Amino acid sequence: MKYCIVFTVLFISVLTGFGQKDPSEGLLQLSGVVVSGDSLTPVPFSSILIEGSSRGTICDYYGFFSLVVREGDTILFSSVGYRSVEFVVPDTLQSKRYSIIQLLQKDTITLPEQKVYPWPSKEQFEQAFLTLNAPTDDFDRAFENMTREDVRLAVQGVPMSAQGNYNYVVQQEYTRLYNQGLLPQISLLNPLAWAQFIQAWKKGEFKSDK
Repeated sequence: MKYCIVFTVLFISVLTGFGQKDPSEGLLQLSGVVVSGDSLTPVPFSSILIEGSSRGTICDYYGFFSLVVREGDTILFSSVGYRSVEFVVPDTLQSKRYSIIQLLQKDTITLPEQKVYPWPSKEQFEQAFLTLNAPTDDFDRAFENMTREDVRLAVQGVPMSAQGNYNYVVQQEYTRLYNQGLLPQISLLNPLAWAQFIQAWKKGEFKSDK
């Protein structure tokens, strides 16, 4: 009787052992690099998720990743600015390690239009609009921005350019060579001579001491 009981227990244990499944069966180490499809440069910090579960990982700065998956799992790769891609782990692998290079194509995201106003409310905008003293036309706006006195002072403070100085010296030399051996020319039509005359007259150089 004792032998029958021992034999029965051993037989049940053997059947139970054969019926249990190895927990590591179907598991493999999936690793690889996520790169951009147009430039083949790494896509850092991409998100990797196993669909149907809460497990996943994130790539490092160089796009490298590694995680444990099962054969037949669907892996979702995603990153901001790129289209999400799914990858199905093959179920015919002979090794417990599998490496891939996953390409992500750039995606254009169109954001809705956003209007930014300098006033936080419509009431403040209405008040600012009613109290606004806007010029009537382009001439008024230009006249307010720059008066004639401002223009005159700005022109007086601008020195002659290098090209202008060169042209003036060349013109003076040309005039000297043209009039060489002749009587002095009367400068009635010379604008520079008239300018010098007016400035001397304003300074009082032509006043008589008598």
